[in-house]
Amino acid sequence: MSGQSLKVKPRQQRALERFYFHEARLLDNRQYQQWLELVDEDIRYIMPSRTNLMVDNRERGKEQMISVERELEGSESMGCPLREEGYVHLMVRVERAFKINAWSENPPARTRRIVGNIELMNRDGNQMQLLSNFHLYYARPGGGNFIYSGQRRDTLLLVAHDFRIRRREVIMDYANIDVPTLGLIL
Repeated sequence: MSGQSLKVKPRQQRALERFYFHEARLLDNRQYQQWLELVDEDIRYIMPSRTNLMVDNRERGKEQMISVERELEGSESMGCPLREEGYVHLMVRVERAFKINAWSENPPARTRRIVGNIELMNRDGNQMQLLSNFHLYYARPGGGNFIYSGQRRDTLLLVAHDFRIRRREVIMDYANIDVPTLGLIL
């Protein structure tokens, strides 16, 4: 999803921002069941892996020479995404958070998401394609503190004045994975 963002009326931009801020609050407050209500049942949640490619000098003077797209390995490429999930996978993960034997999150991590640079890139009927950037602060009692950052490429559905997440592609900013988990909902 590249190119220029669409012109958006201030009221529509504010509605999109409110949706993303609400989503971040639900996740940071561990209200995963309420977050799941923001997700369309046909969701595709993808986190492509990223390779550290050398610059292709044959492409000198062209933007694709240093394009982020060259680094991504996902379901549409020959590589393997770090995560590729649908609604059922996300539902199981949400339910797992409330199980008594969910030891990997006992005590639960403390998170704080900052979402910004929200841009409407395309609109087709009730579907909207958006870009947003995020920072996530992750603190685990008894463990270290970590910062996650990246870009999200979303498709939102407009359903009766509410938004639903139909597709999310999370592009992580990393050269080497040195965080404790990529199993967070970003």
